[in-house]
Amino acid sequence: MTEPVTDPEPQHSGLDLEVVREVFESSTDFTIGLEEEFAILDPATLDLEHRFEELFEACRADELLAPSVAGELIDTEIEIRSGRGETFAEAASRQRERRERLFAIAESMGLGLAATGTHPWASYLDQRIIDTQHYRRLEAELRWVAQRNNTWSLHVHIGIRGADRVVAVSDRMREWLPILLAASANSPFLDHRDTGLHSVRTEIFTRTFPRCGVHEAFGDWATYADFVRLLEETGSIAEATQLWWSVRPHHSFGTVEVRICDAQTRGDESFNLAALVAACTTQVALEYDELGYAGGGELLRQREIEENLWRAIRHGMDGEMIDFRDRRTTPARAVLEELIEWTEPARRLLGVEVELPEENGAQRAHRALAERAPIEEIYRHAVEETKRTYAPEGVAGAR
Repeated sequence: MTEPVTDPEPQHSGLDLEVVREVFESSTDFTIGLEEEFAILDPATLDLEHRFEELFEACRADELLAPSVAGELIDTEIEIRSGRGETFAEAASRQRERRERLFAIAESMGLGLAATGTHPWASYLDQRIIDTQHYRRLEAELRWVAQRNNTWSLHVHIGIRGADRVVAVSDRMREWLPILLAASANSPFLDHRDTGLHSVRTEIFTRTFPRCGVHEAFGDWATYADFVRLLEETGSIAEATQLWWSVRPHHSFGTVEVRICDAQTRGDESFNLAALVAACTTQVALEYDELGYAGGGELLRQREIEENLWRAIRHGMDGEMIDFRDRRTTPARAVLEELIEWTEPARRLLGVEVELPEENGAQRAHRALAERAPIEEIYRHAVEETKRTYAPEGVAGAR
């Protein structure tokens, strides 16, 4: 059986909105795409290594990795993409193969890979932007903002058919971003210290980049398209990928892309989290189909979502979320369990189960710190866990 071609990097700006509308009208429901970002390390010192170009070229020589490996702004980061899977199982299977190839090639080059939201001690002042036209343009436009973003995350694409429908699903998904972030929180350390946060990555990225974090609800495609068109006409954006919202319609792939999650230290946790994101997005679409709108009653206001987002950043799964409709707080763990239960119809349709750990990455790190483990030791253990769980068959025999 021929390996399906991975979704390529978009070769256009995604700003011809009539064409983009047709992309969504002809999209296939509930296809899945996974994108995982890794830090490139010296395996002995665990310092970041500025070797993206070398590693990228080695991966491009691998037939399987060539269409699925990508750069993400800085030269100490590399990303692998599953491409479009018709099912979650297909996307996960393809991503497993890519993980093992990537880790094998990295080891053959004397490199390590890590999957946490931030590096515990690397200085953003040492970061270098990768040398492509796209990222050089961003560097010129964003200046310090581009320099500051040394973070790593997990992105999930879910195919959604229909232009109005994709906007409605994105609007409703805003409400679930805080609990998805809390579940994924995996970046408590920065500048060689405990920040006191569970996801300092989110504080760095969503509070510095423009058109990031939680957008206001658009309501329909016409309103969304009008705003995007205005941004283009005023010179605010040159391509659709400059819409960095934590959930967004992806103009090239015909998907809803959820971008809120920290990178996950363990490969199985990354897949389980991605399955939950896919199930949540699918459930919203199913309720839209049944009820004529993305179910759940009146949409939460942006200020309400932002309040819960801060709670996720600060306390993660150790905290509480505000139920604004009932004017009360609920432990984050109970909210997560309710979310998993609510997505049962979607999980059945997608053929996925969700098994999240009792402690996520940030909780494990904070527990180890409380037991007086130094940050360097905690990070080394995380790097070892990444290698053990993302390439469980071992990394020998890169092809």
